[in-house]
Amino acid sequence: MKNLLVSLCFLFTFSIIVAQTSDDFNGETIHFNASDGLEITADLYMAHDDQAPFIILYHQAGYSRGEYLSIAPKLNAMGFNCLAVDQRSGNQVNNIINQTNKEAVKQNKPTEYLDALADIEAAYLYVKHGIKPSKLILWGSSYSAAIMFYMGSEHHDNLSGLLAFAPGEYFKINGKEINNYASRVTVPVFVTSAKSEYDNWKSIYANVKSKKSFFLPDTEGKHGSKALWESNLSEAAYWAAVSDFLNQFISKP
Repeated sequence: MKNLLVSLCFLFTFSIIVAQTSDDFNGETIHFNASDGLEITADLYMAHDDQAPFIILYHQAGYSRGEYLSIAPKLNAMGFNCLAVDQRSGNQVNNIINQTNKEAVKQNKPTEYLDALADIEAAYLYVKHGIKPSKLILWGSSYSAAIMFYMGSEHHDNLSGLLAFAPGEYFKINGKEINNYASRVTVPVFVTSAKSEYDNWKSIYANVKSKKSFFLPDTEGKHGSKALWESNLSEAAYWAAVSDFLNQFISKP
C-alpha cells in the first residue's frame, strides 16, 4: 500500500469540462489519474490566484463531490480555492453521481474505504505539484476524515492544516489505528461531528499533539460535512467554528 500511496505516476495534464449537473455549481470539473491509472473526477473552485490558500475536500461514505456544492462557494468567499474530489468509495449526493466510483466499478477495481487512499493521495499530489498554493489544507468527512490523520502524519512538512468532520476508528491503516497517526500530526487540527458522535473520536483528538480545537453543537447536529448544509438547524454554529479555525490561514492586510 505504501508504494501505491506515494507514487507520483499520475497525470498533471487534465481536461476541464463545464458541469451541467446543478444550477448551484460554479466551478469546473477536472480529471486526473490515481497511481493505479484510475481516472479521478473532481470539481475545482478557483476563485483566487494560485497562491491563495487551498482546501482539498473529501466526501463521506456513499457520497460524491456533490457534498460540497454549497460549501465550496462559501470557502471561496472566505479567500480559499478548493477541490472537491470523487473518491472511488462512494456513490452520489445532491444529484451528483460519483464518477470515480463509476469508473472503478467499470474497471472491476475494489471500492472499499481504504481503496480510496489512492484517490486522496492523488488529489493531494495534484494540488501540491500542479497548483502549488502557498498553504494546503485537507478536509475530510466521515471515513475520509479518519484518513486525514494518516495524511497529516505522512505529509506534515507540506500541509498547513487539517479538518475532520466526524472521524472515528473506522479501520486500521497498515495495521495501525487512526489515533496512532493522529499523534504524529504537526499542523493545526479542527474536529467536529454530531453531538452523539464525540466518543467516536475523542481518543483520536486526545492523541493530537499539535494546535487543535473542536466543536460540538447544542443540538444533535449532523454527521460529516453536511453539518454545514443549510438544512441543518445548527449550520450557523458549525460555520462559526469552522471560520474561526480557518481564519488563521488567511493573510491579513
